[in-house]
Amino acid sequence: MNVLEKLAVLADAAKYDASCASSGATKRHSLGTGGIGSTEDMGICHSYTPDGRCVSLLKILLTNFCVYDCAYCVNRVSSNVRRARFTPAEVVNLTLDFYKRNYIEGLFLSSGIIRSGDYTMEQLVEVARSLREDHRFAGYIHLKTIPDASPELLARAGRYADRLSINVELPTEDGLHALAPEKKMPGIRTAMGNLRWRIEENKQERREARGAAKPVPFAPAGQSTQMIVGADAADDRAVLDTSVILYSNYRLRRVYYSAFSPIPDASSTLLPDRAPPLVREHRLYQADWLLRFYEFDVDEIAPKVDGTATMLDLDIDPKLAWALRNPQTFPVDLNTAPKETLLRVPGLGTRSVKKILSSRRYARLRIDDLARLRAPLRKILPFVQVLDHHPRAQLDDTKKLRAHLAPPPKQAGLFG
Repeated sequence: MNVLEKLAVLADAAKYDASCASSGATKRHSLGTGGIGSTEDMGICHSYTPDGRCVSLLKILLTNFCVYDCAYCVNRVSSNVRRARFTPAEVVNLTLDFYKRNYIEGLFLSSGIIRSGDYTMEQLVEVARSLREDHRFAGYIHLKTIPDASPELLARAGRYADRLSINVELPTEDGLHALAPEKKMPGIRTAMGNLRWRIEENKQERREARGAAKPVPFAPAGQSTQMIVGADAADDRAVLDTSVILYSNYRLRRVYYSAFSPIPDASSTLLPDRAPPLVREHRLYQADWLLRFYEFDVDEIAPKVDGTATMLDLDIDPKLAWALRNPQTFPVDLNTAPKETLLRVPGLGTRSVKKILSSRRYARLRIDDLARLRAPLRKILPFVQVLDHHPRAQLDDTKKLRAHLAPPPKQAGLFG
């Protein structure tokens, strides 16, 4: 198998990892056009750097061989898929070739487990080391780390990578035990804690150091993780509870949610109807945003109801769902309400709230002012009042209001 054939196999195998996020940009291809740059070649995805830049990354696996037999994974040892394996030198050369052609700005590298966690981690670290030290590569590197690898190897990985990630895999320990019994939740959490400690220690050392004595940054873009949604019986409440724990205990930059998708040669332990709708993944991302930036808590987003499974609404976003459950909170007076209250209005994001707070310092707001702020009036107006608008009785009939604001069933999709 030549390098291009390996690339086709291992780029396709990497598509199941969501922790290298896509920017959603329009695909472009420059081959034969005289331009430079490409966003649709094999293995190219998009991610964001800590300063907000969108970068194109070569997203591949070192190998799709794996000694584990996780039921939800297409690369499990019992799966009948075509296998391939890069050498570290091949990954280094591919990355440099793509970079020199202006196709990519960095590398996202993951792998199945070869022989052992330590052996696999050594191979991943060698790729990053060679790029940084042998070739002076200054692009972005994201390494997917192996939780049972030695702390020394994780420490070496952080010297070369911008971001490290350890997949928590499933929301609950019961789910992990049922579908991936060879992986242990305590070991995953211990590795995450080790990374958090090293990242924070490095930051402190850099703050205290002066001049040339400053240590090399350790994983300056932090750590992230991924949870597979829909492979086990965990409800959305359980997913969000786990996310809150991960953010608070390990200071993760992101928790990525990956809707389980049917895989070839599926394990018999998975039910045939396990694939969740993609919009469920999208609602979890919206709920995650509310938890991190809008001061909501899990009880508000996914309240428990008589001990039954708690799922997010698929036809409306989590903030609108909360507003319809709490009509007594509205209408909100946009001319007087504090920032934390404005952030809870459906349709108002952090940028819109910032513009409202700035604008009302000079004049009392009217509907025309909201239109100039490019706020989504159809969604906002039932929940706010300004000088020339009061929603009157709209909040008295939340079922009717929900039907008015929810998209028609045929239009409901990933972006709601």
